[in-house]
Amino acid sequence: MRLTTKGRFAVTAMIDLGLRQNSGPVTLAAISQRQQISLSYLEQLFGKLRRHELVESTRGPGGGYSLARSPAQITVADIILSVDEPIDATQCGGKENCLGEGSRCMTHDLWASLNVRMVEFLDSVSLQKLVEDQLAKGLQIEEKPNLRRAISSMPAAKPIRINVPNSVFALGKAFNKT
Repeated sequence: MRLTTKGRFAVTAMIDLGLRQNSGPVTLAAISQRQQISLSYLEQLFGKLRRHELVESTRGPGGGYSLARSPAQITVADIILSVDEPIDATQCGGKENCLGEGSRCMTHDLWASLNVRMVEFLDSVSLQKLVEDQLAKGLQIEEKPNLRRAISSMPAAKPIRINVPNSVFALGKAFNKT
């Protein structure tokens, strides 16, 4: 099995969300900044997580995402499978045609057994456990996220006014006056 960034980022973002669940909805911009994950990528992942009813969205000011269920009821397998991440170590994707024409390779049963164990393991790890592990490591949760604002606190620069003609016609009139 090769876990891609899609599965890794989805689990990371869900841990971040789980850590801040008690503070109200969490914005994807805040998760993006803290975890260094592209905002557009998070939007795609959270669309899938929402369709699989792992998260809920709240619109408007103060909106964001919250867990749709208790973190104890969400497993790593739920998260990975919801973002279309296959958990499969076989060469054929479980279709039993490793060598083509319906022929299985000699190690097909080995990799199929590994698939079962991986799903069992990932299904045994809850989001709650991952959140508790982070807190046990001493992770501090800030009260207010330190987001960089798109609106600057600096006053807007005043435009410089130059008294010059703004068209060919105005330029011609300016020359005729002299």
